[in-house]
Amino acid sequence: MSVLLQVSDPHFGTEQPPVLAALERLARELAPELLVLSGDITQRATRAQFAAARAFVDRLAPRALLAIPGNHDIPLFQLAARAFAPYGRYSEAFGDELEPVVDLPDWLAIGVKTTRRWRHEDGEVSRAQVERVARRLAAATPSQLRVVVTHQPVAVTRREDIGNRLHGGEAAAARWAQAGADLVLGGHIHLPFVLPLHECLVDVPRPMWAVQAGTAVSWRVRAGHPNSVNVVRRDDGAHACMVERWDYAAERQAFVLADAVRLSLASAAAPL
Repeated sequence: MSVLLQVSDPHFGTEQPPVLAALERLARELAPELLVLSGDITQRATRAQFAAARAFVDRLAPRALLAIPGNHDIPLFQLAARAFAPYGRYSEAFGDELEPVVDLPDWLAIGVKTTRRWRHEDGEVSRAQVERVARRLAAATPSQLRVVVTHQPVAVTRREDIGNRLHGGEAAAARWAQAGADLVLGGHIHLPFVLPLHECLVDVPRPMWAVQAGTAVSWRVRAGHPNSVNVVRRDDGAHACMVERWDYAAERQAFVLADAVRLSLASAAAPL
């Protein structure tokens, strides 16, 4: 069964060594076909933090990698770097492509750069970005599970998180659903959940799910939510996938399976 591992908001510079070691063990056991880093890879976008993050990815040696920057991956206090080369340090570690696409037999994963140098925390998506993603989704093969990756969430579950939603995210979700998207992976709020976008957004015409991840290895956890990562498993032969949340259990110094939900997907027929 093909596996995608989502690691979000590791905030290198605030990582906890026992948690990092446990995640490396889990990744080796899972041997994912695709590793997704959904932003806030570093805490303060320093070269040392990016080097630590790159070394971590290299130790995992994933078969395929999709990484996008988060708002913490733009220098905050180095104003010249923020103004003139906001993604320079990110690119040194993870390459110049800020909106990568991974095209595999089982997966089509499309990254969206939702950060902006003039925004401190908020994210946004432009009409041009929405259409670029929609065109790529529409060209997917019937065998591919179609995944869009953003940093900020397209939808939230708590009133206090409404201000953290992706600007333009609802319209983007509707367009991507029409083009055939199955999942939208996100991070940013350090709160893991799975949400049926076709039930909470009026203009989403087909089954599509928001899959949000917690913080993977940082001590910057939200109250009541331990470090966690998401695992998505293809359900071969069915219009479904399994999304698992793996939480770090300090007493075992390991990530353990905490929750699993089977998501029904739309038919692999042509998009609406």
